[in-house]
Amino acid sequence: MGRQVSERELEQFQNKIEYAEWELRVFIADILPKDFVIRTTMEDRMVELENLVNTYGWVVIVKHIQNKSIPDYNTFIWEGRLEEIMKEMQERNANVLILWNALKPRQIYTINEKLREIWAKAWDRIDLILKIFERNAFSKEAKLQIELAAIKHMWPRIYDMGMELWKQGGQWKWETNTEIMKRHLLKREKHVKEELEKFAKVREQHRQSRARKGMKTLGIVWYTNAWKSTLTNVLTKKWVLEEDKLFATLWTSVWKMFVPAIYEEETWKYIPPKEVLVNDTIWFIRELPPKLVDAFKSTLEDSIESDLLLHVIDASDPKFNLKIDVVDEILLSIWAQQKRLNIFNKIDWLVWVEYKTEIKWEEKIYSDKLEYIKETYADLNPIFISSTDKVGIDELKEKIIEEL
Repeated sequence: MGRQVSERELEQFQNKIEYAEWELRVFIADILPKDFVIRTTMEDRMVELENLVNTYGWVVIVKHIQNKSIPDYNTFIWEGRLEEIMKEMQERNANVLILWNALKPRQIYTINEKLREIWAKAWDRIDLILKIFERNAFSKEAKLQIELAAIKHMWPRIYDMGMELWKQGGQWKWETNTEIMKRHLLKREKHVKEELEKFAKVREQHRQSRARKGMKTLGIVWYTNAWKSTLTNVLTKKWVLEEDKLFATLWTSVWKMFVPAIYEEETWKYIPPKEVLVNDTIWFIRELPPKLVDAFKSTLEDSIESDLLLHVIDASDPKFNLKIDVVDEILLSIWAQQKRLNIFNKIDWLVWVEYKTEIKWEEKIYSDKLEYIKETYADLNPIFISSTDKVGIDELKEKIIEEL
């Protein structure tokens, strides 16, 4: 750097690097166990991590997967390979190293100590997700939820702070200041939970009011980027943010879906027009830590209490089966056990995929891709739609009314 710099300067640089005005260049890494046979799953994880980086506004310049049976105790990635990564980061002007796995406090601390040599810093995937949450949180409730999640993530990181304090004042000062930080976080956590409880009570009052009025509710759940917001717009004819980004919205909105009157000529039955409330809920993503799910518990309650769940699935995603499992696991963890409609969205993209592979999609798509899903996932009673082309929307509405 041309002059001697203090450790304090290095620390301040690391703390502020994510707020830099220039575009940050990122090195992402993961560990692949030697006996891991499905390498494509690991590659999917890296793609998802890269999408998270892009969502935050940074750019990935290097990806690396290391083949190891177990992570290194001190540095997660083995020290020799970490040195190679640091050298490559210097050569490529990378500022941040992001690892897919959730790192132990000692590991993230040790890595960041080493990265000071090249004026860079390290995050794990949870750090990155929390930063994205923080950037996309606009309502008071969302901000409180992010703060609660950050506090839960911060607890183990007190080790990191304690090590720095120990350097400055010795073992006794480390223990004293660590206890101070613990007390501060406990006090703040209690306050945040009390504030979130107020929001939860208001939500409960709203649900009770709707129940008294006989209004039925839908909850929409989805794995990121299934174009759930597009479907919500089609159903409610309201504007909901549509972005091809992970975690574009972090709050639950309630909209109204109008269903016109139906007259069945065969039975002479008249079904009057109805309004159904649609809870546009937040995202799901693989291996989301329980502490983050717990932080958004009050928001997710709208899904838990809905009369019917719509699970929106990206039919064009080659790995949609794995993402169905992720959503099922999270719904199970929050005790969402009501009836569910499984909606396979983006069937227009299936046509595009067949066309790009030079298969006569006019003949092939309905006898191959869709038929495969129909047969393989028959137990899910799949409903096929295109929210962009509005294909299958009327049938979906009829099914919703039938179930309600």
